[in-house]
Amino acid sequence: MQKRVHFIGIGGTGISAMALMLLARGWQVSGSDANPSIYFEAVTQAGAKTIIGHDPELVKQAELIVRSSAISENDPDILTAQAAGIPIMKRSEFLPMLTEGREVLAVAGSHGKTTTTAMLIEALRATGEDPSFILGAKIKNLGTNSHEGQSKLFVIEADEYDNMFLGLQPTISLVTNIEHDHPDFFPTEGNYLQAFKAFTMKTRGNGCVLLCGDDRLSNKLRSQLEDAPFKVLSFGFGAENDYQIQDCQTCTPGRSFELTFKMRSLGSFKIQMPGLHNVLDAAAALTMVHQAGLNLKKAAKGLMNFTGSERRFEIFYQKGGVTIINDYGHHPTQLKATLESAREAYPQAKLWAIWEPHTFSRTQSMQAAFSNSLTSADRVIITKIYAAREADNGYTPQNIADELEDKNALYLPDFDDIAETIVKSQQGNDLVIVFSAGKGPEISRKIAAKLDEATEVKA
Repeated sequence: MQKRVHFIGIGGTGISAMALMLLARGWQVSGSDANPSIYFEAVTQAGAKTIIGHDPELVKQAELIVRSSAISENDPDILTAQAAGIPIMKRSEFLPMLTEGREVLAVAGSHGKTTTTAMLIEALRATGEDPSFILGAKIKNLGTNSHEGQSKLFVIEADEYDNMFLGLQPTISLVTNIEHDHPDFFPTEGNYLQAFKAFTMKTRGNGCVLLCGDDRLSNKLRSQLEDAPFKVLSFGFGAENDYQIQDCQTCTPGRSFELTFKMRSLGSFKIQMPGLHNVLDAAAALTMVHQAGLNLKKAAKGLMNFTGSERRFEIFYQKGGVTIINDYGHHPTQLKATLESAREAYPQAKLWAIWEPHTFSRTQSMQAAFSNSLTSADRVIITKIYAAREADNGYTPQNIADELEDKNALYLPDFDDIAETIVKSQQGNDLVIVFSAGKGPEISRKIAAKLDEATEVKA
């Protein structure tokens, strides 16, 4: 078995989690990335040999290369490894080595999988389990996105992009919902649904698949799994679900609800976060705990103490009547759900949506849906597109801003202009949500700095 691994794109959330786990197992880990990040720093501090840029000698010392999905075929590290005859794997190909001998609990879905995975981890830990886990964001209470645990359980956020989740063989598979996304990799809804079917079919024969019965495409998937060798169960608000959410109430803070299984109550539960989508995520996590045969009463304490994960409705700044929230939302449905939750939690605030579009293909193909989702805000600012893995095709979101005239929507490519606009327009009861899967934290920092500067000038 290989013990020296080099990760290309080691600063990414998913790759860094893998690297941290291998370091905890005593492997020699190295890696490269184009840019520094908190995750790059975390793996470096944990003992990985890392470099911003490229180092052929670092690559040649490895027995195996694991690459991020965002890495191109002509990346210098890829070319070096090929010339040296070193095996190169994608995440999906490496996952069987990472999860070998464990009982895998995998959380997939278009929206909510990071929060659901984080909730599941906290719930499991409250039952006395010490699961290994990797996910796409740090859990606030734990301060990490990776852990090598002592129990047989291995919890993973199962990403569909580049078919990463097809490298898993879960004992319990959960799909939060299915809504067409990543059009650069899945051109059609049919392609996308087929990938989720392939994922669920990886579930072990004695295992279980959990699907949201309130979701159109999840129900379509369930109809295609009638002859599967594993159990297929549903969860959601609807009365037809095997696991049904009942008596959902707003409380301080967050929400309370009851969960039943085949008409029998499993107990009452509370979460600290607003919004029905967070209730659904919590219920999903509880269904996995229940199917794993663990104590739900103890799990409830973990859920009640869960304070969220990084960049998921995360308060970044709160001063002088202005609250800034960082959120990872980058799909129309995510933006709409978060804005509705913000109205619930901050009913009197002036609601700003600052949205950094993520990839040209998604922004352009979902233009109308983005326009519709942003109507819940009072004011809208749209930044330049975060290209990520794509080349600039010349498209800009100016059209979306034009369609939101009644929201005084602005397309402001420059982050400094965004900060200036917020400072000049804020009225002392402003909630600013920065939606971004890219440089959102940088935008938030600029706004906060400008607000503090303006306060000092007034003083």
